[in-house]
Amino acid sequence: MGKITILLKRSPYGDINAAEAVRHAMGGTAGGMKVDIVLTDGGVLLAKKGQDDAGTGFTNLGAALKDCLGMGVAVYADKPSMREHRLEAADMIEGVAVSSGSEVAELIREATTVMIF
Repeated sequence: MGKITILLKRSPYGDINAAEAVRHAMGGTAGGMKVDIVLTDGGVLLAKKGQDDAGTGFTNLGAALKDCLGMGVAVYADKPSMREHRLEAADMIEGVAVSSGSEVAELIREATTVMIF
C-alpha cells in the first residue's frame, strides 16, 4: 500500500478543511495505508489542547485528532507555524510531534500521495 501525507494549512474552525483532512486520514488508515498529517500555518491549531469551539458552529476536532493518533496516524506540527500562533510543545495534544521544515519536506517527498487542505 502507499503512503498518504495530508497537509493541513487551515485552522480547524471556519470551514470544513480540517474536518475533511481528519476524515480522509481515518479512511486511509482504515484502508490499510500509512497516513501522516502535517499541520502548518493555521492547521497547527487543530492539535492545541483544550480547543474552544464555542460559537463557531463547528464540531470540536480535538477528539477526532486523538482518534487518528490512536489508529496509528502520525501527526506532525510545523515548529515555525507553532511559534507564529504562540504555541509550545506543551500546548499540543499528546502524541503530536513537533517538526522542522526539513522534516516536513522529507515527509512530503516520501509520500505516494499528498493531499492539501
